[in-house]
Amino acid sequence: MSKCRNCKIEVLDETERCPLCDSVLEKTVEVENMYPDVRVMTRRMALIGRIYLFCAILTEAALIAVNALTESQTWWSAITGLSLLYVYMLIRFAILGKSGYKSKIIILTLIAVLMVIAIDFVSGYRGWSVNYALPSGIILTDTGIIILMITNRRNWQSYLMWQILMILFSLVPMGLYLAELATQPYFAFFPLVFSASLFLGTVIIGDRRARLELKRRFHIR
Repeated sequence: MSKCRNCKIEVLDETERCPLCDSVLEKTVEVENMYPDVRVMTRRMALIGRIYLFCAILTEAALIAVNALTESQTWWSAITGLSLLYVYMLIRFAILGKSGYKSKIIILTLIAVLMVIAIDFVSGYRGWSVNYALPSGIILTDTGIIILMITNRRNWQSYLMWQILMILFSLVPMGLYLAELATQPYFAFFPLVFSASLFLGTVIIGDRRARLELKRRFHIR
């Protein structure tokens, strides 16, 4: 970087004379990076993630030992392990991940639902996870898709594939009910109705843009 004393300006180009008055420029302190170094920030967060993983492993190992020595009736240490794992996934996926924010929000919500189901099984399985948590998680994710579509109105059609994915996910509670693993029929069938209604409404209201997006996604001419 150079400076012209006559014009009182700084020149970033590699030149020896001022482009305004043609005076000889004076060299100033060179600035190697005009913008924040994103790579440095990413490396720092990756280091924090590795430190957290190390501490989480030590913590979980200690909790497992305590759980075993106290001869508890339930393996509560598995619940703490799942919680520590989810925090690590938040760091690796939500903070360090390169996918878009909408993918992060939806996928992390679904992972949280799976974690809750795992906690139910670890704690003795009382069925509350498949009866209430799983359907509620699907409905919550659909609601999040609606909010994202409203806030991103210019690109709302990009959420159609997520809606199709949620329809497939909503078949799970219904399947569990038909297999007699879930006992709440309303909670089992409502997520499918909600997801299908959201998709149908988007296609009908979206009209041409929705149809074009589906044709582009499924390579239909």
